[in-house]
Amino acid sequence: MSKKLEKITHLLYELGTLRKIARSHRQTLLTNDLSDNISSHSYRVTAIGWFLAKLEKADPYKVVMMCLFHDAGETRTGDQNWVNKKYVKTFESEVVKDQLSGIPIAVELLQINSEYEERKSLEAKLAKDADLLDQILLLKEYAWQGNQEASSWLKGNVHIRRLFSKTAKQIAKEIISQKPSDWWYHSGWTSDRRK
Repeated sequence: MSKKLEKITHLLYELGTLRKIARSHRQTLLTNDLSDNISSHSYRVTAIGWFLAKLEKADPYKVVMMCLFHDAGETRTGDQNWVNKKYVKTFESEVVKDQLSGIPIAVELLQINSEYEERKSLEAKLAKDADLLDQILLLKEYAWQGNQEASSWLKGNVHIRRLFSKTAKQIAKEIISQKPSDWWYHSGWTSDRRK
């Protein structure tokens, strides 16, 4: 048992380093947003994935687990943008196998990761939709702050066309139509303290 717990603890420390890995689009979006890292990205992707799974009547557990671990391999490969991917080959499935080796209870995670990488099941497609929706949200947030590069990436609905599910496409359109601060104004905020 202690060897298994040792490996799990190693993995947990490794996953913690995702907070330190800046996303590669900082280069192309010409931003220095240090709050955007692989860990923060994975968190919102996971939340999006849960909603997509429920709305599309898919297995929410599988979608959430795919979303939660979809970038775990980037602890060892770093984040690669679309230009990087043209020149740099990474072996993320091999990384995930190495990360989870020696943890017998992690066989399920290997299967889930493999299913996500194949992108054939509804759950895998929804997890990828969640990943793309987080990117659309981020682009909208940056565009709202005046980032012209992010604004140009949103034009033409290129990202929406890459989405699989009807629900994800509808959410993407809603993201684009809203202001990032709309949640604040519709939250029932008041300057008066509750008594």
